Amino acid sequence: MSWIAWLYEYTLPVGATGIALREVVGNAFGLASALGGMRRRVWAWPVGIVGNVLLLTVFLGSVFSTPQGTDLLGQAGRQVMFAAVSVYGWVQWRRTRAAAAGTAAAGTGVVPRWATWRERAGVVVVAVGLTAVLTPLFEALGSWPPVWADAWTFTGSLLATYGMAKGWVDFWLIWIAVDLVGVPLLLRGGFYPSALMYAFYGVFCLVGFVLWWRTQRRVLPPGVGTPGMEAVG
Repeated sequence: MSWIAWLYEYTLPVGATGIALREVVGNAFGLASALGGMRRRVWAWPVGIVGNVLLLTVFLGSVFSTPQGTDLLGQAGRQVMFAAVSVYGWVQWRRTRAAAAGTAAAGTGVVPRWATWRERAGVVVVAVGLTAVLTPLFEALGSWPPVWADAWTFTGSLLATYGMAKGWVDFWLIWIAVDLVGVPLLLRGGFYPSALMYAFYGVFCLVGFVLWWRTQRRVLPPGVGTPGMEAVG
């Protein structure tokens, strides 16, 4: 058996049904990507894509044969979305790193800044509107209930990943809002490694928020990159 087949098929003997090894490994890649993102390293994006591919097979249990055998369409869809937005973030951060050579931000992929009030208003509109649109769609497709929670984890993840690519300090707060809903949803569906990762990631996001906030204050001149002001970077 090749290592790829073993990774795909192996089930850890945990609980009544067991846990797919690829769920654990996929979340490990996700955590590594988050650590890289906190440090503003470009490699965070491709590492995250590997985790997205693995977790996509986990959340489409009826297609890829997982111990749970259930589908979380929002969770699965967000893996596809993560991969797509990660390509955008990867390109953006590579460009920023190249432009920052010889400056205080050298070696990093982004200069953190606060989102403007206009950008925040856009986030709220998309958060409410897309969640409302996706909820009946996911319900019709048979997603695991409560379906609104699945729709929000997809929407919030989209917004947080886009915010990370843009370098918004605020993106960490969006992730925390996703985690608050995602942990109970994953526990209800029996995705325990993912739920544990979400819970840990919620604490991790608080640390990342503080670090990016401090970096923004240190790197950018006073008044630049704050809400309502014209941002740079």
